[in-house]
This record gives sequence, C-alpha cells and structure tokens, in this order.
Amino acid sequence: MKHPTTPVIEVENFGKSYGEFTAVRDLSFAVHPGEIVGLVGANGAGKTTTLRALSGSLDAKGHVRFDGRDILHRRTEQIAAAGVAHVPQGRGTITDLTVEENLRLGAYTRRDRDVDTDIETWYAVFPRLADRRGQLAGSMSGGEQQMLAIARAMMARPKLVLLDEPSLGLAPIITQELFRTLGALNREQGISMLVVEQNASLALAIANRGYVLETGSIVVAGSADELGSNDDVRKAYLGF
Repeated sequence: MKHPTTPVIEVENFGKSYGEFTAVRDLSFAVHPGEIVGLVGANGAGKTTTLRALSGSLDAKGHVRFDGRDILHRRTEQIAAAGVAHVPQGRGTITDLTVEENLRLGAYTRRDRDVDTDIETWYAVFPRLADRRGQLAGSMSGGEQQMLAIARAMMARPKLVLLDEPSLGLAPIITQELFRTLGALNREQGISMLVVEQNASLALAIANRGYVLETGSIVVAGSADELGSNDDVRKAYLGF
C-alpha cells in the first residue's frame, strides 16, 4: 500500500511518565490519510495514555506532527480545531444535555452554515439517535451513548478520529454493529482513525495496519493481516 508523503499524524520518540513510572516510552508510529490503524494491547499497556496525550489532555515528550505541524504542546481546543477528534474511554457524552445539544456541541469549532445538514446526516447514520434527539444523553443505553459520542466527534468534520476502547461495556451485537459502521465511515468518507482496543480482533477486522503495545512500548507492527496471522499476537490478544 503506497502512502502519501505526509501522514495525517506522525508520532516520534513519544513518551509519558508519572514520576518514576513510565507509562509510554519512545513510541514512533503514523496514520496516513484514509487509514484505520489499530493500537492494541492489554490493560495498562499505555494505549489510553497515548490517545489522551495526542489530543492534548496530557503533557508528554517527543514529537507529534499533525498535517506536518507539531501539535504536542498545543491546548486541547487548538488540537480539536486543527482537525483531531477524540472519543474518550467511557464515551464522554454530556449526560444532562439532549442528543441534539450534544451534536451541536460537537460543531462548536465550526463557522460554516452546514451544521443542521450534518446533524441530519448523522441521524441517518445512527437512526436510533434521530428517535431520541430530544432525550437526555444520560438516560440512553451504553450503545446509544457510544453512537452519540462518535457522531458528536464527527460533527467537527475531523481529519483524524481517536477512538479509545469503543467496545467497552457494550453487548457483542451492539459492538459488531458499531464496528461495521466505523468501517463504512472510513470507506465512504475517507476519515482516518486511530482505534485503541483491548479486543484486538475487533480492531484488526476494520484496520489497515496495527501496532501491539506492551508495557508502554511497541513490540509488534504490521498490516492487519500480518498481525492476525502472527502466532504470538494470536495467542496473546486474539484468543487462540
């Protein structure tokens, strides 16, 4: 697979420590335009820390270039305005706002007049949200809240979406539906995604490439097919 010269996001010698504890050390990876990249590994591997630092929620060291510009020490709102959307672990919907209010909040960085059109677009992608547009987000099921969190992130028209454990706490049938939708969004709209998942088989099923993280370091990297056929990865993360 040939890549354009400039990745959407390029991470080099990236690290994060809490006192004497090193959560992430010397990570180097990239996501190219139109790619889904999976970042997989067990709990405590450093996956969530990585996404939080990339979105500006945590300070870190190293280099993070987004569209060729270093964003590592920018504020969260600047990174979001540049085109990075973060769907955090635990969904992160504003529970005391309605579905539609959450979607409008997702478009707060925009200055165009197409917000209403985009809201209807996401209602078409997630029909259950359309049925609940006036309902408080906190009163919906976990699966519905995850759909809302993704739609709200997409309302910013991002170039890159960071998804942190989107399957967490969801029933298997809802999870499968959600990942099918993510794959379709990538194919149809070309949105680049970095997907953090403990369930490696889910992530690799829709990803182009993947990285396996153990105790804060990348230990295996390759195409999704290569990782799926790697015996060590299969035994440790795919349940074989």
